This record gives sequence, structure tokens and C-alpha cells, in this order.
Amino acid sequence: MRTRSSAATKPVDETQARVRRKEQTRQNLMQAALTLVGNGSSFTALGIREITREAGVVPTAFYRHFKTTDELGLALVEEGGITLRRLLREARQASLPGEDMIRHSVSVFVTYLKQHHLEWRFISSERSGGSQSLRNAIRNEIAHFTNEMASDLRLLNIFPGLSTHTLTLICSLVVTLMMNSATDFLDARADQPQIEKEMLDNFVKQIVMVFLGAAHWEEEPTQSLLSGLSKPK
Repeated sequence: MRTRSSAATKPVDETQARVRRKEQTRQNLMQAALTLVGNGSSFTALGIREITREAGVVPTAFYRHFKTTDELGLALVEEGGITLRRLLREARQASLPGEDMIRHSVSVFVTYLKQHHLEWRFISSERSGGSQSLRNAIRNEIAHFTNEMASDLRLLNIFPGLSTHTLTLICSLVVTLMMNSATDFLDARADQPQIEKEMLDNFVKQIVMVFLGAAHWEEEPTQSLLSGLSKPK
């Protein structure tokens, strides 16, 4: 005889199973779009039937998760940014000194790129060539990266003499370097580790140069600084 407790548990289990299946279908649709883009297709040219065929579901299943392909793309942008932002924040808050913090952060970034190469190829390509809504979403993610870095540097008391506006500009330069370097690291060949190491070292040096400049930045540049920049060779 089935007890009341087991009878009550069954609907709960079935609900949880439906939720898991729904989430798995959503992930399959997102992965299908990434796979197609990774195989050379343009995201903006992808059709819903093409995506659902790759995901192994019927076309009507798409609309249970996304209204349009752009909405799917927005989910990919968000998913690609949230985890990396968390990992970079943890790297900055690890209390490593100076250049070690920079190198650790760069290493975290490059490792994440390789582990999620399809997501970041998608983001890199849509950053300049995607729809307006996707470009705006990527700009928003870049702003989140920038603002979180500025907040962390302030908490770590790095560049205490800089205004919030200037500190944000400095972090914006670093994030721009990060975004611009993504494709280079994604294209790095596994059988050429020395080249990748040189790329990583150069990336670290570029960030160090930005920070060195920030350390000597004057909120109101003196005439001597301005004249030094304009000196003839």
C-alpha cells in the first residue's frame, strides 16, 4: 500500500524532472548556436530551424525558451560574462602583490577563454558585427568588467590619489586590451606553447605599462608634463 508521504513526493519529483529537462533543452539550444558559429556560420544568419535541428529538438521547443535568436544571443553574452567576471574578481582579491596580481588575472582570463572558446568566439565576432541589441549587451558586459575592476582597485587602495572617473578610465583601457586580445589567444595553436607564452608575457607588460602610467597620472596635468609630451624628437 502506497503511503501518503510517497504519493506526495511523486508530483514533486516529476516537477523537478520537468524543470531539469527544460533547463537542459535551453542549454542544448544555446550550445547548438555556439557549435554552428564555431563551424563558421554567422550568428545573425542562423535560423531557428537550423538551431533546433542541431540541438535535436522540434522548432516549437525554441519558443518555450526564447522569443527570437537575438534573445538567445543575449543569454549567451550574459552567461559568457558572469562567470569570468566572478573569477577575475577572485583573482584580484587574492592579495597578490603588484605584477603577480596582473599575471594571475591574465592567466585566469586565458584559461577561461580556452575552456569556453565557443562562447568567446561568439562574443568577439558579435562585438563589432552583430545586431544592435547584441552589441549593446556586450558593451554593457564590458562596462560591468570595467566598473568591477575599478571597485576592486579602490578597495585594495591601488591608485588612491586618482578620482573615480580617472580610475574607471584606466580600467576601461585594461578591459579593452583584454577584449582585443581574446581572438589572438583563441587562435593560438596548442603545438606552439612558446608563442602563447610570449603573447601572455606581452599582455602582462601592456597592462603593467597602463598601470605605470596611471601611477604617474596627474588629475590636472602640469605644463611641464604637457610640454614633455610635445617635445620634438
